[in-house]
Amino acid sequence: MNLDGETNLKPKQALEVTASLTEESSFKNFKAVIKCEDPNEDLYSFVGTLEYNDQQHPLSLQQLLLRDSKLKNTDYIYGVVVFTGHDTKVMMNATDPPSKRSKIERRMDKIVYILFSTLVFISFIGSVFFGIVTKRDKKGNMYTRWYLRTDDGTVYYDPERPFLAALLHFLTALMLYGYLIPISLYVSIEIVKVLQSVFINQDRDMYDEETDRPAHARTSNLNEELGQVHTILSDKTGTLTCNSMEFVKCSIAGVAYGRGMTEVEKSLAKRNGIDIKLDDASSELQEINGDMDTRNPIKGFNFRDERIMNEQWVEQPNSELIQKFFRTLAICHTAIPDENKEMGEITYEAESPDEAAFVIAARELGFIFFERTQTSIALHELDYKSRQKVDRTYQLLHTLEFSSDRKRMSVIVRNPENKILLLCKGADSVMFSLLSNGGRQFEDETKEHINKYAQAGLRTLVVAYRELGEKQYNLWEKEFLKAKTSVSEDRNALINAAADKVERDLVLLGATAVEDRLQKGVPECIEKLGNAGIKIWVLTGDKMETAINIGYACSLLREEMKQIIVTLDSVDMNALEKEGDKDAIAAASIEIIGKQIEEGKARAKSAKEKSIKCALIIDGKSLGFALAKNMDKSFLDLALNCASVICCRSSPKQKALVTQLVKLGTKQTTLAIGDGGNDVGMLQEADIGVGISGVEGMQAAMSSDFAIAQFCFLERLLLVHGHWCYRRIAMMICYFFYKNIAFGFTLFWFEAHASFSGQAAYNDWYMSFYNVFFTSLPVIALGVFDQDVSARLCLKYPVLYQEGVQNHLFNWVRIIGWMFNGFICSTIIFFFSANFSKLPAFRKDGQLVDFEILGVIMYSCVVWVVNCQMALSINYFTWIQHFFIWGSIFFWYAFLVIYGYFPSTVSTTAYRVFLEACAPCPFYWLLTLLVVLSTLLPYFSYRAFQTRFRPMVHDIIQIRRSEGAELDSSGSKAPERYVSGELPTRVKNKIDHLKERLVV
Repeated sequence: MNLDGETNLKPKQALEVTASLTEESSFKNFKAVIKCEDPNEDLYSFVGTLEYNDQQHPLSLQQLLLRDSKLKNTDYIYGVVVFTGHDTKVMMNATDPPSKRSKIERRMDKIVYILFSTLVFISFIGSVFFGIVTKRDKKGNMYTRWYLRTDDGTVYYDPERPFLAALLHFLTALMLYGYLIPISLYVSIEIVKVLQSVFINQDRDMYDEETDRPAHARTSNLNEELGQVHTILSDKTGTLTCNSMEFVKCSIAGVAYGRGMTEVEKSLAKRNGIDIKLDDASSELQEINGDMDTRNPIKGFNFRDERIMNEQWVEQPNSELIQKFFRTLAICHTAIPDENKEMGEITYEAESPDEAAFVIAARELGFIFFERTQTSIALHELDYKSRQKVDRTYQLLHTLEFSSDRKRMSVIVRNPENKILLLCKGADSVMFSLLSNGGRQFEDETKEHINKYAQAGLRTLVVAYRELGEKQYNLWEKEFLKAKTSVSEDRNALINAAADKVERDLVLLGATAVEDRLQKGVPECIEKLGNAGIKIWVLTGDKMETAINIGYACSLLREEMKQIIVTLDSVDMNALEKEGDKDAIAAASIEIIGKQIEEGKARAKSAKEKSIKCALIIDGKSLGFALAKNMDKSFLDLALNCASVICCRSSPKQKALVTQLVKLGTKQTTLAIGDGGNDVGMLQEADIGVGISGVEGMQAAMSSDFAIAQFCFLERLLLVHGHWCYRRIAMMICYFFYKNIAFGFTLFWFEAHASFSGQAAYNDWYMSFYNVFFTSLPVIALGVFDQDVSARLCLKYPVLYQEGVQNHLFNWVRIIGWMFNGFICSTIIFFFSANFSKLPAFRKDGQLVDFEILGVIMYSCVVWVVNCQMALSINYFTWIQHFFIWGSIFFWYAFLVIYGYFPSTVSTTAYRVFLEACAPCPFYWLLTLLVVLSTLLPYFSYRAFQTRFRPMVHDIIQIRRSEGAELDSSGSKAPERYVSGELPTRVKNKIDHLKERLVV
């Protein structure tokens, strides 16, 4: 699991020729040569041979123990090391994860470039004016500003060399106006995002008790992206469904068995207007027969049929074929039995939930798999002739493993009657073509049953067998072993070719059907996300019929939707494929797909005009052509005009390509969610990858940006945390630029007032502490705690989520508005402070305002203004916000007092300036109040405009108050008259009016 993230056991076993070497003394005279492939990163293949006693023995992945894996079901092993250090597969797979940055961060970089350009521009303007004024200071032998002693000046102010003085002033101005660049913003954002991630991790509403797994934010730099998701691309198995397979139905010898009704069948019956009174049809049948099954539910087995259960299958006319069918399920696998002798129970460790379900089904029907060795499989089974339970041991000759290319798995065994049998199970798309002419007796009935199972949302496999002659087997085995012992790149191809030669002329036994139930809350979650305006795509490997019916069951598809199906499954294409002309097939496929896409676009446009939603369904073969460069834009245009998209029979590579197409084609935020190793490419390609820590293991979760235990938690992750994080980060960044511009431009105005002399308006420590102590904590509190509406209302009104998708709070108009607000505030602060303090006496002794006092007045106004602006911007007050905002203002005055008590050589311009000059003077306090009120007037005007013309948030707050939601930070509820009892008619009318406005 440390390597691939999958929790299933990986069977590892020694070669039969070396299996007897179990003691250290056995290796005293042991000599062998291993030839194997070069080091590579592929975890799922190994090519090598062991030369021992002048014989070649093939080495495969089953003989390779990977570094960083753990042993189970054995105490120790003896082995030889083939790769070390950086040559091991775990080291070769250690790659850096893809770098992902949010759209807000990328736009923030552009704003910083703008501010840096502004910094350079105003520094240049100041240096030009400074050079001009310096040059004009000397007229002949006379100096205009003689009191500056320009005749005794330094190189920084030399009328004889004005150009050099201007150049040096440019460098001075760059440092002086450097506060325009919000360097501390990046630190503050990192702090805020880490704390936001902590809140996501500790959200109890996203904790799964069954698996004991909370939500986990594996990265913190994408929190705000959660509030801007435009398209969700989801896997189906294990993501929308539980990936906990249950054997529910089967078809044997053309007869369908299994009385149960799946969730998809119930949904299908409901759509067709059929009233389902009983959840399970078998319940009614059992009640009639008086034979209710009182057994405890068995994980992996939900099969009910009195015809073959409780050993009744021996009474069936096709009992021999039923025996072969379940015997194949009990033998054709790689599962490992785990027998609890005290409890008398046998459980199985399998590579997949499907395989475990098949072995459990065989066990419940009387074919108990209880022992596996390296060369044999033992069953405790019921003989249909003698009707006695007997133990039978089958010699395991070869296992032809399952792969995504072969889509089937086979085992070759020798039964106690010394007959060689090939037992095979696989996908219907490949299995029917492998049947012999005499083995197709029940083909039509089986295909019909498979289609019905697919419509019921079940996963199907075809089961078949073949008897091999001794001579025929020996000839094939030589070719197979030769392929296995070859050490070359095409070894797998040679093995597959050899397997194809024996996996033919099969005899059909039947088909299995297992159900993968929908996860709890999936339909409601998808409906809520759809109401939020998020488009949902499902990328699955299932058949089209299965995917469509699962889509209906989970509310992805609805009855009123118009379906647009793109497929190559037609009579003409099937006939063309039989001819085998690849070029003709490709040309015809491109033409057909292109035509279907254009027709689909026309249908989608027509439906849109009639306000009818469309759903696009496309199969994997068609998807491969639709993703071609000359057709991908048309396919994307069609898909974007549909409310839902389902891609069937999709490979892992196709999932990643579709994700890339949507991300690059829409320029919007994409989110991919999956639970298995085949979803990793999709998760890493999307802007946000969400992994589900499910049955398939942790590989998807380990490759993701956020990990959750169930799909339904995605609703809260996006609509609540995503909405909050987007608002918080957007407002935080805008406010940061505002407060830095408001502070930085007061320096510029003072510079201009002082002939751009390079004299700072404030004490050095004032400027150093501005972004550290006096304005930093309130903005962090805003980024961590602010809420425009409660979590309950975020879920109740999912339309609020569109605020982030449409980027209302961080568009260029909003950003420039905040920056302009800062510019206006700086202008008001400086000119009010400078002009109103010129004339009147400031102290009791009649002294006027000097440089030190003006700096304190301006700085006090800046601190008050930016913190009051923060107080007005916050939607959700807690004691923390109050403490940080008013505490920052208090700390400014405390610092001024304490710092003023230091000797004048240390405190310089701050020496007792507050206690002796500012605090006793009423004019200081009146001027500060006047400036603060004057600077906040533009914001009050904007808020009034927003309430009048953009009432969405205001209306939500009113509804919250009327409906008894939280009113303050302490969690206290609304007054009792709003919580219980009959609401006044006036209040009811107000609620209805506000809801109508909200919908609009």
